[in-house]
Amino acid sequence: MIHTDETREEIVAVLNGLISILEDGKLGYTSAAEQVESPAIKSDFLEYARERALYIVELQDEINRLGKSTDTAGGGPLGAMHRAWIDIKASFTSGDTEAIINACITGEEAAIEEYKNALEKGHLELNQIAIVSKQLNGIQNTLMKIKSKKLS
Repeated sequence: MIHTDETREEIVAVLNGLISILEDGKLGYTSAAEQVESPAIKSDFLEYARERALYIVELQDEINRLGKSTDTAGGGPLGAMHRAWIDIKASFTSGDTEAIINACITGEEAAIEEYKNALEKGHLELNQIAIVSKQLNGIQNTLMKIKSKKLS
């Protein structure tokens, strides 16, 4: 596919936005893992953090393929997302597993929202749509797993 500089910039902006969200999630889960007592939940959170790290690499590869560097400095209009994961930090200080799980749910819901927006914008190529859709499915599955922990 032939890209104008403008469409390439739009694609890179969308992908960089998702990378910022994933970075937040990775940090959020890593912090969450440090704060929860349960070895099983700790292990799950570390797995989710690793999953986010893999997603980041996949999106960075796409940006590199477009001939752009993956400088994630700056970020984008991700205020709500950052707030969601900052709320996690606040709940960690209490060490309350329920509060941490709730904050993770909030963070994942915000991530899902951003992923859906990215897909709806229509800037992405087919292979990028496939990657973003696959990651969105993964995040939705993680959200379901976390919500099921709340019940247990």
